[in-house]
Amino acid sequence: MPIIGEQLNDRIMINLYELLEVSNGQLFGEPAAQLFDDFCVDAEFASINQLFVVLQTEQGDTHQYIELAIKNGASGVVCTRPPECATDGVSVLLVQDTTAALMAWAHYILGKYGTKVIAVSGSAGKSVTADAIARVLSQKYHVYTNIKQGDGRLAIPLALSHLTPNHKFAVLKLGVTQAGDMAAMVQAVQPEVAIVTHVGDYFVQGFQNENDIIEEQAILVDYLSPSGLAVLNYDDDRSRPMKTRTRAKVFTVGIDTFGADLIAYNVNMTSAGTTFDVRHGSKRLMGHSVPLFGKYHLYSILMAAAVGLHYEIALEDSLTTLAEIDPLPGRMNPLAGINGSLIVDDTYSANPTSTFGVLEWIEAIKKYDDKRRVFFVFGDMENLGQNARQSHRMLGERVAQVADVLITQGTNAAITARAAMDYGMEHVHMTHAIHDSINILTHQYQLHADDVLVIKGGAASRMELIVQALLANPNDIRELVRQQTDKTSLSQSPRLTWVEIDKEALANNIRLVKSYVGDDVAVLAVVKANAYGHGAVLTARTAILNGATYLGVSSVQEGLELREAGIDAPILIMNYTPPSMVRQAIQHDMTLTLYDMNLARAYDRIGREVNRHVKVHLKVDTGMGRLGALQEGVLNLFRHLLVMQYIEIEGIYTHFSVADSDKSFTEKQIQAFRDIIRPLQATTGFKFKYIHACNSAGMLAHKDAHFNMVRPGIALYGMHPSSEVPLFDGFKPVLTWKTVIAQVKTLPDKHYVGYGNTYQTSGAERVAVIPVGYADGFRRAPNPWQYVLVHGQRAPVIGRVSMEKTTISVQHIPDVSVGDEVVLLGRQGDEIITAEDIAKWLGTINYEVTCAALPRAPRY
Repeated sequence: MPIIGEQLNDRIMINLYELLEVSNGQLFGEPAAQLFDDFCVDAEFASINQLFVVLQTEQGDTHQYIELAIKNGASGVVCTRPPECATDGVSVLLVQDTTAALMAWAHYILGKYGTKVIAVSGSAGKSVTADAIARVLSQKYHVYTNIKQGDGRLAIPLALSHLTPNHKFAVLKLGVTQAGDMAAMVQAVQPEVAIVTHVGDYFVQGFQNENDIIEEQAILVDYLSPSGLAVLNYDDDRSRPMKTRTRAKVFTVGIDTFGADLIAYNVNMTSAGTTFDVRHGSKRLMGHSVPLFGKYHLYSILMAAAVGLHYEIALEDSLTTLAEIDPLPGRMNPLAGINGSLIVDDTYSANPTSTFGVLEWIEAIKKYDDKRRVFFVFGDMENLGQNARQSHRMLGERVAQVADVLITQGTNAAITARAAMDYGMEHVHMTHAIHDSINILTHQYQLHADDVLVIKGGAASRMELIVQALLANPNDIRELVRQQTDKTSLSQSPRLTWVEIDKEALANNIRLVKSYVGDDVAVLAVVKANAYGHGAVLTARTAILNGATYLGVSSVQEGLELREAGIDAPILIMNYTPPSMVRQAIQHDMTLTLYDMNLARAYDRIGREVNRHVKVHLKVDTGMGRLGALQEGVLNLFRHLLVMQYIEIEGIYTHFSVADSDKSFTEKQIQAFRDIIRPLQATTGFKFKYIHACNSAGMLAHKDAHFNMVRPGIALYGMHPSSEVPLFDGFKPVLTWKTVIAQVKTLPDKHYVGYGNTYQTSGAERVAVIPVGYADGFRRAPNPWQYVLVHGQRAPVIGRVSMEKTTISVQHIPDVSVGDEVVLLGRQGDEIITAEDIAKWLGTINYEVTCAALPRAPRY
């Protein structure tokens, strides 16, 4: 195993005065602690003898969490401005830039100890490669590495916090996140050896194009001295040309490709690992193996062996050592699953290269044992920028070729699912909630010992939670990737305003509805108007997975959106469908609402022309005065429908006008509906498959009117139909609307705010600007939004709302900073702003708040 700092006896701590000198900083107040065990960037997990480092990025500023870090035990703070809280007993170091300060410390400490750096870069495979190199070199040297090291500049000093003078080598991952990262990291660590694993065109966030990515990675080999070593992937068309750009010795590795200096061939992938032969010059080494799944991991093995050769470690010795390498958490790590199944946990990250590598392994083990049933459980890949849709789509054909069952989670992964279906894959399931994916695996499929579950996705997909739920041994949770999501990680959305959908809450609400109405009553989930602003596709999938059997939309266009997303559940068009759209409705198996004789004749004629039945639900008007046949004309219309050859009557329904407020009128509507249905069935002998009347309010207040189908809408989203008809306990709000702070400043006395000078400060007042306005649905007039939430407190809106900016008062809220999260609708801490609250401010109903507001905000 690589020897890391904690394993050595002469542990050297982080010295405050060394950091002070190299960062050109200054102390704030009297210093207390001088030596620290570690750096910390997460105030939630700060502890004694740690130095809390404040971060300032485009996404946010963590100065506001200094007090929390100190409360949790931090002994020191590195920040760019004096803290606004008590710092007694804590050492505070003020610097111009905290990341630059720590990078300077990293450069200093490496020079002080004389540690040689081996830098591993690339778009994929860095962690396994770094681990393999450390294992090879540890045969002769003390080697430091930190596999948990992240990407970006700050990751370098954080990874080096446990370095000691005994470490001859440090193996570091140089993961770039934006232009300029590589130059800064190379300057700090000055590597002697550089490895470029693979350069993909998919990590494009932070870069303008593919060439920018290649140029950024090439800086690493450009830097090397003539005595250094560059190890390149000969099979990668983007990294191989870098050999002409370096003064250092170049060593290439490849698989089944002659031309490389070190080649693996005769590769055989099984469910126990990977076997291979090796050629180095005229030397051939036969019959080697590693307990790693996937051919692409052999690049890591070969690169580690190449570094070993550079430092005079025999190739045979390196391969023998690497035969004992352990899979890293979340990197094709085999774990025991329930009922004897095999879980292959690849949840650390996901990009096209590694995903195709996983699918290649699936194909190989299927050839070895075709009795195995392979489930590919796939979450959204990340950091693909404008290539996201294309990258997800191109995986679909390959998945269809090799896997037996595909379960996707997330909007982009659903693109892969639809592509797989296009290529004929039968067992495909699209979900948007962890719970739904687990339910499919545990309830729809009986997992057994011949099943292999390959689970993969980007970090944000949290696919390791699916792995956790399926573990045979709960103690194996130690083997999972820990991807904490915390407020100081600065992982806020880069967008100015966005909507978050709590998929688990949505699933919970749907299950509550189904439990309430019982097994004999079908649930038609109303997802019209983009599911009341919540996202129709996401909501529809979640509804069907949690007990709904039918979907309700307003138009054929809305229905087509669901069909194009691969949703095949029955769909009822609950509005007028013009004859020009009926062919599309028939083609995509949608049910139409019918209430008029002339419309019926038109539908029947179109059905005859295409030789297909038009499925309809007859709608009757029992007192609302909107679409629907009046009571006195229903029987005549119905008799005509029965003799129309191409009209297929599936159901009948009505709609309540005041179920949320007037019980007596609703009971009259119910009775009128019964009075219509009774003679229709009695005189014709016809039996409707579906009879439905209840919206959310009717469902809650009139259980005797459930018939055999209900149509909940607002209840699914955790909003009360009205104050007279509230939801019962257990329902949860689903939608949260957020933005960020764009500017914070203190206005002087009598200073105006916004258009029209409608607000004037009375004394100095601290205000913040948020980048959201009436173009986003944040209403300006006649009645505006009144409050938003900042740091768990209500901040009043002041002045007029502009098209895309609004000003709020934060005079009473301390430590508000640029990038801080703002909640416009939803919960933050112990405070909540509900759709009902906003409806009162605006003089409308909660339905309109979520439907009419937020029209252009992305949903997650």
